[in-house]
Amino acid sequence: MKLKITLTALILFTLCFTHAQETTETKFGKGILNMVAKDSSWSMKFATRFQLLGTSEWGINDGDYSRPETSFLVRRARLKFDGFAYSPKIKYKIELGLTNRDISGASEFTSNAPRYILDAVIKWNFYKNFTLWAGQTKLPGNVERVVSSANLQLVDRSRLNSRFNIDRDIGLQLRHHFKLSDKFLVREIVALSQGEGRNITSGNLGGHQYTGRVELLPFGKFKSKGDYKGGDLKREQTPKLMLAATYDFNADAVKDRSNQGSYMTTSNGFYETNISTIFVDAVFKYKGFSFMGEFARRDADDAIAVEEDGTPTGDIVQVGNALNLQAGYLFKNNWEVAGRYTNLNFDAIVGKSLEEQYTLGVSRYVAGHNLKVQSDISYTTQAGDASGLMYRLQFDIHF
Repeated sequence: MKLKITLTALILFTLCFTHAQETTETKFGKGILNMVAKDSSWSMKFATRFQLLGTSEWGINDGDYSRPETSFLVRRARLKFDGFAYSPKIKYKIELGLTNRDISGASEFTSNAPRYILDAVIKWNFYKNFTLWAGQTKLPGNVERVVSSANLQLVDRSRLNSRFNIDRDIGLQLRHHFKLSDKFLVREIVALSQGEGRNITSGNLGGHQYTGRVELLPFGKFKSKGDYKGGDLKREQTPKLMLAATYDFNADAVKDRSNQGSYMTTSNGFYETNISTIFVDAVFKYKGFSFMGEFARRDADDAIAVEEDGTPTGDIVQVGNALNLQAGYLFKNNWEVAGRYTNLNFDAIVGKSLEEQYTLGVSRYVAGHNLKVQSDISYTTQAGDASGLMYRLQFDIHF
């Protein structure tokens, strides 16, 4: 209830002061409201988006194709605010999630409160090509996770992302870029974060999390930041490529997937172990064709959680690796066909069989990623046995 009152007050406050500011004209997909103060001391863009998702799933192993499990839901609903404060060199972003899926995960570690806040971050370009980020936002992990859910090529992200990503956390990030030649661009990111995920109020339970990422763009920038958007909607007229690698080290982590997953509890508190995660990814686009490849690897010093006397608690760090390969082609009528192959190969101590998923998707972009309809069908196998078929249809609108 308090959140609803706060959001309503914020929106009314923004609208009431519109007459006192310079409001720039906008268009669909560029925000509902764009304001700049008369003295140019601040700006704010307000936008909203939502996704409507329908899913049908069949359990193939039981041989029953006639009774799919069907569900309909508002998959995501977001409010976004961004702009600059005091100086164009000091930018900010706030993003709030409103659906059950967006705010799930309430626990004693979040003061038993829903996790409404997705992003709350300040970005200060303090010197030349150096920018300091402070607050809660996505860590520089696998490229698929950093791509906004509004800009995905298929209905949702892959199984690699859901089991291996390092998601959001609160802390500091230092970003820098430079050119090796007229076109060859290099971007570096280092981050220091709490290490337990977003909206945690009871941290820091373990150590801290350290992340470093390097991105190489030998043919220069993608159009409209296309290296972090699904599909080649801008139809790059020259080949564009990004090669990147991330190393993440979570010291004394207390969750079974680094800063994600479940807490590893013992009779006296928490089990702690160092967890490292590596991501290697590539993005290529040219004349409507797009490709994205990702590899992930997670290791732990001691993956099996134990009590002080050495007795296993039952918790195990989800160590292993995953591969995700995805490609698509956008036709000139803005229909796109895309395919994806993903496998999860956990280490033997985890006790999970090899999982593979094959996905075929079709999208119709009415106004780019801002207004689109997407559908895909996925076939999943585990240890060579057919395990499931899933069909999804999603409508996406982004003002």
